[in-house]
Amino acid sequence: MTSPRRTTTLLGLAAASAFALAGCAGTPAAGQDDGTISVVASTNVYGQIAEAVGGDLVDVTSIVTNESQDPHSFEPSARDQLTVSQADLIVENGGGYDAFIDALIEASGTDASVVTAVESSHDWPDNDGHEEEAAHETEAPDEDHADEGDHDHDHEHVEGFNEHVWYDPHTVAHVAEDIAEELAELSPEDAETFAANAAAFSAEVEGLEASLAELEEAHAGAGVFVTEPVPAYLIAAAGLENVTPEAFSEAVEEGQDVAPATLLEAIALFEDDRVAVVVANTQTAGAETAQIVGEAGGRGIPSIAFSETLPEGQTYISWMQANIEALNGALGA
Repeated sequence: MTSPRRTTTLLGLAAASAFALAGCAGTPAAGQDDGTISVVASTNVYGQIAEAVGGDLVDVTSIVTNESQDPHSFEPSARDQLTVSQADLIVENGGGYDAFIDALIEASGTDASVVTAVESSHDWPDNDGHEEEAAHETEAPDEDHADEGDHDHDHEHVEGFNEHVWYDPHTVAHVAEDIAEELAELSPEDAETFAANAAAFSAEVEGLEASLAELEEAHAGAGVFVTEPVPAYLIAAAGLENVTPEAFSEAVEEGQDVAPATLLEAIALFEDDRVAVVVANTQTAGAETAQIVGEAGGRGIPSIAFSETLPEGQTYISWMQANIEALNGALGA
C-alpha cells in the first residue's frame, strides 16, 4: 500500500517535473559526454561505495549528503527527479528507509538498473540471494539480476526488519559485489576492473570484521543502549548486547513521543547497571534521547554518537572503523 507521504511526494514531483525537465532539456546525463557511467545513490553512504567500486569509470551523484537530513523523511525536488531520470544505475537502501528514491524512480519512469541493499541482508524476508556464500560468488552476473527490468520499486517498511543494513559490513560487501556486477553489465569491457575494485573493497571490509572480532573478545556481552536502531547490526557484530526496550527505539525512529512506561523501563536499566555505553543517533535527537544521555552521564556511563550519512571527508571503511574504535574506547573507559 502506498503511504500518504509517498503519495504526496509523487504528486509534488508530478506537478513540478514538467517545468524542471523543460528547463533542463539540454542538460546531458551525468558523465554521458565523457563515457563514464552515471550512478545515482539515495545517500552518500552508497554513493561512496559506488565510487570505490567504479573508480574513474563512474560519475556518482548522491541525493542525501547532509548529516542533518533524515533520509526517512527527506522530501526530494524536481531536480532530484531529473537526476534519477538520467541515471544508468541507481543504488538505494530499500526496506522503506529511503522511500523517496522509489518515488523518484516511479515519477521519472527511468529504466536504470537498481541495486537495493536490503536484499543483500541475511535478515531480509524471503531472501535467498546470499544464504549460501558460494552460490553468490559463482553464479553468473546476469542470473542474479535477470529480472532487474521488473524491479519492484515499492520497498515499504517490513515489520520486525531493521532496514539500516549499511551498519552491517558483511552485507555491504555483498552490495559492493552487486554494484560491480551491474556496472559490468553496463560496460562489459571494464568488468575485470569493477570486480577487482569490489574485491579490494571486500578485503577492507574484512579488516572491519577483524576489528569487530577484537572488540568482541575484549567486551563480549556488554550492554549497549541505542536511542534509535541505526547501529544495531554493528552492535550485534561486535558481540555486544542491545538492551534497549524496542518500544523506545521505535518511537524515536518514528518521531513519536516515548510512552512514560517505556521511559521508566529504560531508566531502570541504568539503575540496574545493565548499560555500559549509550549510542545516540545524531540525526534523530529529542527530549527522551537527551534524558537518556543525561541519565548515563550522571552515572559516569559514556555516550557516543553515530550518524546515518557519511561524515565529510570519510570513506565508508574509515567511517565504520572510527565507529568501531569509538565503541571500543567507550567500553574501555
